[in-house]
This record gives sequence, structure tokens and C-alpha cells, in this order.
Amino acid sequence: MRLRQATLTTFRDLGVTPEIADALETEGIVTPFPIQEMALPLALSGQDLIGQARTGTGKTYAFGIAMLQSIGKPRKNRKKPRGLVIVPTRELATQVSEDLVTAAGKLGSRVLTVYGGRAYEPQIEALKAGVDVIVGTPGRLLDLVKQKHLDLSQITTLVLDEADRMLDLGFLPDIERIFKLIPEQRQTMLFSATMPGEIVALSRKYLNRPTHVRAEHESGEGEATPQVRQIVWRTHRMDKIEILSRLLQADGRGLTMVFCETKRACDMVAEQLDTRGFAVAAVHGDLGQGQREQALRAFRNGKIDVLVATDVAARGIDIDDVTHVVNYDCPTDDKTYVHRIGRTGRAGRTGIAVTFVEWEELTRWKMINQMLGLDFAEPEETYSTSPHVYSELAIPEGTKGVLPHASRSRAGLSAERIEDLGETGRTRTRGGRRREEREERPAARTPRQRRRTRGGRELAEAGPVERPEVELVNAKTEETPAIFTADEIQAAAEPKRARTRRGAASSAIEQALSDAPEAAPVKRTRSRKAEAAVEETEAPAATRSRTRRAPAEETVTEPAPVTGPVAESRTENVAESVEEAPVRRTQSPVAQPEPEPSFLASPPPPVRREPERIIPASPFTVIFQSPDLATDDDDIAPSAATERKQQRRQSRGGGHGGGGNRRRTG
Repeated sequence: MRLRQATLTTFRDLGVTPEIADALETEGIVTPFPIQEMALPLALSGQDLIGQARTGTGKTYAFGIAMLQSIGKPRKNRKKPRGLVIVPTRELATQVSEDLVTAAGKLGSRVLTVYGGRAYEPQIEALKAGVDVIVGTPGRLLDLVKQKHLDLSQITTLVLDEADRMLDLGFLPDIERIFKLIPEQRQTMLFSATMPGEIVALSRKYLNRPTHVRAEHESGEGEATPQVRQIVWRTHRMDKIEILSRLLQADGRGLTMVFCETKRACDMVAEQLDTRGFAVAAVHGDLGQGQREQALRAFRNGKIDVLVATDVAARGIDIDDVTHVVNYDCPTDDKTYVHRIGRTGRAGRTGIAVTFVEWEELTRWKMINQMLGLDFAEPEETYSTSPHVYSELAIPEGTKGVLPHASRSRAGLSAERIEDLGETGRTRTRGGRRREEREERPAARTPRQRRRTRGGRELAEAGPVERPEVELVNAKTEETPAIFTADEIQAAAEPKRARTRRGAASSAIEQALSDAPEAAPVKRTRSRKAEAAVEETEAPAATRSRTRRAPAEETVTEPAPVTGPVAESRTENVAESVEEAPVRRTQSPVAQPEPEPSFLASPPPPVRREPERIIPASPFTVIFQSPDLATDDDDIAPSAATERKQQRRQSRGGGHGGGGNRRRTG
């Protein structure tokens, strides 16, 4: 059934209650659109509807007013929902809920929005408190039903917004499950801008004698928006971003939506435009719900003027002052094209839709052009320097692909606060850095200049520095004194070579020994490792070798090991000295006798023996061998060549049986 535009001019004349009519008039909505004039009388009477109208003609109020009026004012003893609206995307669910709250301002109806990406707890608490209308996506609705927080047994009105999308193969299984959860005695309404014949035939399975209401334009165009000026260009893939950058600098351009086919393309275009100075944000399915809502709020508030999105934002999103829509990638079908360009020219306004078609997309575009009856079968070949780009879009001459700094007046996406929604999915990040983040990023760090210093001064101007290698031990610490003989003290006090970095440790020992009284107990504050280091330092360079093992026949007498606090003190006091006095060991070309053992010599380390290597047996070795049954009396078996020679000789002999071998092997 097709109905033409009616002559009624107010909502009150359509039978709408004064509370709803006053709420709409408060928002400045006084005159109904054609789809509202045709659908409201039938919807208020309780009939099932299939509503079809162009984008931006008020389909939400066409079913929302009838639903709210049939439910009536909320009651305290009624907590289960009576109305259900199912939408395909989260952004559309938020928008429909806002429109229903506006219409129910005087009624006080409780409207709840449920969709994925948000925390469950607030939605569960609202369901326990009681709601009248639920607007949500199929996935979250079924999750709440499965958890037994949502009861759909008292639904009286069911609405499928964007019904052609809801009844395709992607959502159809979930929609069928929801239909089984609600009562059969209900009112069902389907609304969309595009309603293919197969979807209408499928919808009759779930509707009871529905009425198909289609609001047509006077020219008969029911899908394409006549207020939108359409431009189609054949472009090259590498030049599209340059054309888009110049298009965004056209005179009179307001908010602009750019549609891409993939999520990666969205991130790429958004990053490129941000690099060129535009206030831009991306919206697609890989972003968190908080980031998606942040981008849409910034776009509505004017903090950004370019929104790059996939088809997730192509349906139902109603944003004022959208003057340009750019199809950066060619749409997949005619329905997608209609919904994309329907984001501009809404509610009687005008807009411009520009479509880029690459060479390999010409066949797809010709199908869209034929289905919609457009006049762009052969798009004009266009480049960023083509004169008609400037003339058709009112772009000033000399405009380049970078926005001048004087024109960068938008606050940007970072000025919009991101809301913590208690997201249930994985953490997602936007691709690329925003311009504000790059400007705040500190400059690259210069390479650090490394200088060799000693005692705080550069090595070139610093001479040998005397550092005390032996620290005084606290007198309160109980230690066991080590007894040194007079010969050992005299051997250690012999004059050594000039003090160097390698001899710093031994020089400190000499100083400590010279200050101590002869044959008096001396506190020993060195570990065995430090003693070994001093031993090697004092030895002549020719006698030091790479190996530190002592000969097996040489024995070294070592004082009794000291345990307790003194051992710890030795390690602590000498560790720094050993680290700052590295020992260089070079292999001597001439073997020299080892020095006499001293009290500073360290015990020889244990000799480490390499374990025997177990070589596994080769897998190719012969394990079993057949026995040799031959004896010494056996003749050697002739070869094949020898047998042939014997046969030829026998044939020449004329059959004499005396020739040949005595034994022939077969």
C-alpha cells in the first residue's frame, strides 16, 4: 500500500496525546514529516507496519510516538519492559534513545539503552529498578536474557529500525531468537530507508497482515535524497588523499564525513589528514566504545570537523550541519551508497556528496549507477590539479594539500573528555599519533658524550690519584686478629715499582704495614679474591700467564680461615678496591720460574675434569650379520661376465662336454 503526503499539519491532529505533543513543540518539532503523517494514524490503531522513507525524514518519531503513547505513563508495580526497539549499531541505539527521551519528556517514561562495550552492572541495576522501553543491539539483549536479568514476556510493541540490515544473514539468527522470547500477540513495526523485495517478503513471516507505507517524493524518487548534490570522479588511489585535502578547504564547508571500506583505511586516512593539519577522528569497530562515543561527541560539538568512519556510522546517525559527505572508497552496493550520502541534506537541508571511483571499481559503480538511475555511468577522470575540482567545489585557487596554520582553529579530539564506560572488551588504541601529541613530544635526545675521568677530572689532565684502598674497621666490631711473622712483614715492605692504577692495592697494604708496630696483631681486612689480585699485581709481568692454577706439586701454607664478622668485613672493605684495580694478564712468551709462595697467595682452585663424552651408536651400524656358511674348499662364484664367456667357449667347442667349469652356480 502506498500513501501520498497527507494534508495534516500538527501532531495533535494525528491523535498524539498533549503530553507528547508539548514535549515535541518544546524541542521545536511542530510540523510532522510525510512518513509521520502516514504512519502515525495506523501505528496508533495497533496495526503492523512496514515504513519506508528517505534518510533524515523523521522515521524515529514515526514509531517512537506510537510506542510511547500505547505504553502510557509508568507505574510503580510495573518493572518489566513493554516496548522493544532493536537497532544494528551502538551509535544508532544511543541516538534513538535520545529521541525517545525527548518525546517522553512529559510522560516520564523510563527508557534504557543496552549495547555491548559497556559494563553490565549499570544496565542490570536499571532493569531491577524497572523500565518501560528498551533500545538495544541483539547481542547484549540476548546476553541479559541468558543471565536472567531481562524478561521479554510482557513486550507489546516491537520495532526493527534499519530493518533491511536487521533481517540480513548477519543478524537474522539473533532476531529469530528474540521473536521466540516475546509474545505472539504484539504490534510489530519495521522501518528503513531501503527495503528490498526479498526483505519485505521475509518480514511478512513475523508480521500480522502488515501495511507497507512508503513516503515518496513528488518526482517519484524514494531512495536518493534530492537535496544532496552528487559528484562522482574517477581518481587514482595515490592521489585521493590529495584531492580530499583540497576538498576540505572549500568555501562554506561545515562538518564532513569521510567513509572508507576497511578499518585500516580509516586509520590511514585519519592519520594522513591529522598530519596535514585537519581536526579529524576515526570511528570503526576496532576502537573501544568510549573512543567511539568520544569521537562522535567531539564531532557534534564542533571540536573536530572531519569524521572518518566505516559503514558502522552510515546508518541512522543524525548530526546537524553536515555539509559534505565523501565516499573515499566506492560503496559495495546501492543501499550502502544511499545510506552514506543520507548523512547530509537531512531535514530539508542541502549537502554535497563526492564519490571517488578507482579504475578497478568502475564495474561496481556502473551497477550502482544503473540501480539508482543516476547519470554518472562514465565518471570524469580527475586529479588533484584538475581545474574542475576547484570550480565545482568552490575551492580557492592556489589551495594546497596542507591546511594553513591560520585556519587551524578547531580544538581537536584531545579536547573532548573520554568517558570511562567500564568496557568489557580488550583495550584498543587509535592508530597513529594526533597532532597535539606530536607537538608536545620532546625533541630527539642528542647522543651522550662519553669522557674518561678519574676522580672527577678528565683523564688527560688528571695524574695518578692516591685512593685509600683499606678502610678503617669499626672498633666495636669483634674480629679475630691475624698473626704475621717478621719475615712476612719484611717481605711485604720491600720497595716496589712506581704506584700505578694496577699497583694501587699493594701500595695501600705497604702503607698499612709500615704504620703498624712490628710483630703486633694486625687486622686483616682482605678477602681471598683480593689477595689473589694483589699477588698477581706484585708478580713481574713476565711471570704472569693466563692460567691461575698453581702447580700440583707446589704447596702453599695459608693461615687458618677466619669466620664470623671479620670475613664479611674483609669482603666489604676490599670489594671496591678489587673492582677499581683490574688486573691485566698477558701470556708470557718465555717460561720463568714461579715466585716463592707468600702469605698472600690464594689456594689453588680445584682441577675441573671434563666428563667423558658418551658417543651414541651410529644408527647406520650393522647390528646383526648373517653367518658365513662358506668353506675353504668352495670355489669362488663366477661373475655374470665370466659365465657368458664360458658359454661362448662351450658353443665354439662343438658340444664337447669336457670344457667349462666343474661347477656352475645358478
